[in-house]
Amino acid sequence: MSPTEPADSAPAERRPMSVEEIRASYAEYADWMARMDWLDRFLTGRYRRRQFGTAQGRVLDVACGTGANFRYLPESVELVGIDVSPEMLANARAKLDELGRDGTLREMDAQDLDFDDDEFDTVVSSLSTCTFPDPVAALREMSRVCKPSGRILLVEHGKSDFGPFARFQEWRADAHYRKMGCRWTQEPLELVAAADLPVVRSDTAIFGIITTIEARPR
Repeated sequence: MSPTEPADSAPAERRPMSVEEIRASYAEYADWMARMDWLDRFLTGRYRRRQFGTAQGRVLDVACGTGANFRYLPESVELVGIDVSPEMLANARAKLDELGRDGTLREMDAQDLDFDDDEFDTVVSSLSTCTFPDPVAALREMSRVCKPSGRILLVEHGKSDFGPFARFQEWRADAHYRKMGCRWTQEPLELVAAADLPVVRSDTAIFGIITTIEARPR
């Protein structure tokens, strides 16, 4: 940003929301997101099922939101979900009750996880790095709390590889970020590389918008 450029005109990725701003935004949208769960299942359910259906052991769902991942995790796992928003967690608790599942939910910042090193066999997260003020720090925290033999499983979204979609995302990126705190044009694999996480496999879908990643802890 040039010295004369207004701060609020900088690209969204250069002026991330604070944790407090994200918490306030989700207080407004948490119930709406829970009501739109049917649409989320239609658009991303197949990718979540494929990615998270093999999770094992003690599982941490980072930025679990309204609990969209819960139905796709095996019933045998010990589930722990964290989110920065109490309103999101209230909806996640309702989702656990609806599914008849046990789980522990805690309010927590993904960039500063209140867990010891190597606590979890699997760490999962979906559509979340776009909102973290420092997504690389959050990914490194996922790595820290994951056992050396464990897996980090991500379903993320980013900039499309289809020209018309990509141009639309670029056009609306700042407006979308101001409204939802979501970076439409991020590159998930670049973030994982910046966090020094070894990638085991990755795939893209829906014109490159959805990226699934299996990584190992550092």
